[in-house]
Amino acid sequence: MLLVSPPGRGVVYPHSIASNPIDFSARGSYALAFQIPRPILKKECSMRFVCFNQKKPKQHPNFKKRHVSTQNVDLPPVLPKNKKKPYPIPFKQIQEAAKKDKKLAQMGIEKHLDPPKNGLLVPTLVPVAYEVIDNWKLLIKGLAQLLHVVPVFACSECAAVHVASAGHNIRDCSGPTSSQRHGSHLWVKGTINDVLVPVESYHMYDPFGRRIKHESRFDYERIPAVVELCVQAGVEIPEYPSRRRTQPVRMMGKRVIDRGGYVKEPDKPCSSTSPLADLDTLGACERHPPPTPEKVSKIAQETMDAYEKVRWGVTKLMREYTVKACGYCSEVHVGPWGHSVKLCGEFKHQWRDGKHGWQDALVEEVLPPNYVWHVRDLKGTPLTGNLKRFYGKAPALVEVCMHSGARVPQCYKAMMRLDIIVPDSQEADMVA
Repeated sequence: MLLVSPPGRGVVYPHSIASNPIDFSARGSYALAFQIPRPILKKECSMRFVCFNQKKPKQHPNFKKRHVSTQNVDLPPVLPKNKKKPYPIPFKQIQEAAKKDKKLAQMGIEKHLDPPKNGLLVPTLVPVAYEVIDNWKLLIKGLAQLLHVVPVFACSECAAVHVASAGHNIRDCSGPTSSQRHGSHLWVKGTINDVLVPVESYHMYDPFGRRIKHESRFDYERIPAVVELCVQAGVEIPEYPSRRRTQPVRMMGKRVIDRGGYVKEPDKPCSSTSPLADLDTLGACERHPPPTPEKVSKIAQETMDAYEKVRWGVTKLMREYTVKACGYCSEVHVGPWGHSVKLCGEFKHQWRDGKHGWQDALVEEVLPPNYVWHVRDLKGTPLTGNLKRFYGKAPALVEVCMHSGARVPQCYKAMMRLDIIVPDSQEADMVA
């Protein structure tokens, strides 16, 4: 007979069943009762409590779990081209939020919006936006100068980039004619756009205004997505004005019930120089001459620090300001909802009439890292395919700055596999 004592929250074994034999066989291990290592003798107490829900001891509030750094980190998997990108937010949460908004709209209740979702600026993020735009200029200038010193090669058939005195021999080309070359790359001299991949977005004076139609797409300029994000976050650029609201936008469900009317974009000031001279990578290497050998390491460290600050600032801004990305191609749009331009040519674009499949963007889609193979010696032996598992990778900009004398941040060391000794081709066959 098995009794349960509520006050003690345990299993009670009366004295009357203490003399019963205990089954230690495999059949008895599946019984619901607890197994006792030895029978209870009559000389002992009449009942015994076995507690099974003991609480774990509480940890000290100042106790910190020791952080163990990973020795090697694998790269993110390459997403297939015949599928849509995974949602950054679980789709179930998106559905639940849409149901709540629909229920409030049916009840006639407005949707509660906090800045910047209601069109107002966040005062605490304005200095962050200015810091990002200043480091973005420094990043482009420093990288353009370093490319005069560090050799960079790019494949003319695919998006592969290699930082070394010669291209590698790893046959992983995915270009249209790669099968004829058995996966070998066609290396040409790389540019700044191969290291810092340009991601552009349409500039809108009022992100909450009319959507960009396919027929009117040439009426809007395309600028770097990082610059557009900073402009909407509070950076004032005379050539690219943005509407600063004093009254919030009101929405009911998905419908905007009050946006303060449509305001015409003011005329841009006339200037002889391009407003994107310092904000775009176009022609950056021609604008900035090569540095002197004494200043190379200093410029490399400043460029590395600027890159980290830009990534930190963009991550902080994207937590509040909405940025959309296509789930099939690389198109990015900064604003509460995507545009209606029909220029998507990726998987099953005919079913969507060329429209983009908008979803929340990631930092890697606004500022792509563009991973390349890590080379320890620029003038060493080219990398081979049979030793590919021993090589590490790093963002192309980090690789350029490292070979120029900059310190590698701790977050990239595990990915670069600096602690692995690359064996010879004959020794690699003996490695398990």
